[in-house]
Amino acid sequence: MAIKINLDLVLVRRQMKSNELARLVGITEQNLSILKRGKAKAIRISTLEAICRHLECQPGDILEYTDSE
Repeated sequence: MAIKINLDLVLVRRQMKSNELARLVGITEQNLSILKRGKAKAIRISTLEAICRHLECQPGDILEYTDSE
């Protein structure tokens, strides 16, 4: 995968649990788990915006491009 999801790291830094973030963002814990594991095929911009708002971070703190070659 060329896009790495660093959501776990940001959650630890902000001392927030996944279930709390899911509740604040308005998505299920299962969908947040899929996103955290890098199994999501897509993410809505509005969801990314809500995650960043509640974690007080930038999208680049959560998403990281890595060259898979």
